Amino acid sequence: MIPGLPTGGYAVLLESDPAHAFVPYPAVAVEHAPDGPLSGLTFGVKDLFDVAGYPTGCGNPIMLALSGIKTRHAVAVERLLTAGARFVGKCHTEEFAFSVIGSNPHFSTPRNGAAPARYTGGSSSGSVSAVSHGFCDVALGTDTGGSVRVPASHCGLFGMRPTHGRVSLAGCHDLAPGLDTCGFFTRDLATFARVQRVLDPEPGIELPDALPVGVPMDAWELCEPRTGDAYRPVLDDVLARFRAGGSPIESVRLAPQGFKSVTDAFRDVQCYEAWQTNGPLIERHEIPMGAGVAERHFYGRDLDAAALASARAFRERFTAHLHDLLAGGRVLVMPTVPAPSPLRSESDPMRLDTYRWRVIALTAVASLAGFPQLTLPLARCDGAPIGVSLLGPPDSDHALVSLAATLTDAPAHD
Repeated sequence: MIPGLPTGGYAVLLESDPAHAFVPYPAVAVEHAPDGPLSGLTFGVKDLFDVAGYPTGCGNPIMLALSGIKTRHAVAVERLLTAGARFVGKCHTEEFAFSVIGSNPHFSTPRNGAAPARYTGGSSSGSVSAVSHGFCDVALGTDTGGSVRVPASHCGLFGMRPTHGRVSLAGCHDLAPGLDTCGFFTRDLATFARVQRVLDPEPGIELPDALPVGVPMDAWELCEPRTGDAYRPVLDDVLARFRAGGSPIESVRLAPQGFKSVTDAFRDVQCYEAWQTNGPLIERHEIPMGAGVAERHFYGRDLDAAALASARAFRERFTAHLHDLLAGGRVLVMPTVPAPSPLRSESDPMRLDTYRWRVIALTAVASLAGFPQLTLPLARCDGAPIGVSLLGPPDSDHALVSLAATLTDAPAHD
């Protein structure tokens, strides 16, 4: 807390939150600096991050009961407040942040502000809902297997999975620490860049002016036919802009051993780490969980040492491959998702799980390697947003945002 500075609450928002974006905690004043680089902006916080005066529920009622009231802000929250942004509420998350659909069997399922008939995507479902409805300018989320990139794509927002470890997760509940990252959502690129400079003040690496561009055709082939048709003119325009800047463009193969190898390794690493994080609490308190979240935790509990060693070895080889693919400052242009978000009327868990794995085939690439991926709200399919992603080498986070400005005709600065 910052003594003596102005306060902000979110009681008014809770009275008019038809999107079910915010957790209905009793409002507590949270102080913020009177001015700073983010002065005038409002922000929400995924209910994995600690905010002093509030519990941290992690999308599960037993975790909420165990939380107690936090006395310190997470580092990312503190940085936003110190920069002058005003806190307006804690946002719903999928249970333990362990899915990418956007539903929660215990609490509300937030609504998609860009496509109301469809899921938001998750697990940062409340955060993306709050920004897509205009309830706040920015919202913090986390991305382990796509939980910022996917909902940003589904709700027509800017979102990034940063280079692993660049943005602090201190004061945030872990899922799989070797994969977890701190991200956020905005509606415009200029706001995104302002927030990025606060949360990630180190400049990182620069990219060459006429940077080489890779088009991973095997990734594009994962899209549903209708989605591929919707993406095609957008991809053509993006590549034309690169060519106009002198960039050489080459088709590349992102997953030489197939995407199943990528998703299998990601599943084993994530589920094992998730059980190491949450397993002791789950067993001690017999925590009730939704079916998919329970299955993934117990898969990690039962994973044998040989399978885990194999997944970790694949991860090392795959990361080396991606390093080689991005040598010389190359950036990949790829689909963020293979199709629009499922309709909210779809409740078949098997269909939703199938969609989840099709999404993870794309998102696990950056997650396993720990590289930055920025999704841009450039395309639509069946009346719903779908994002185009820029995936770059480690620590090219700021350079990717500057590059996005040349592709979207949107400034990356004030």
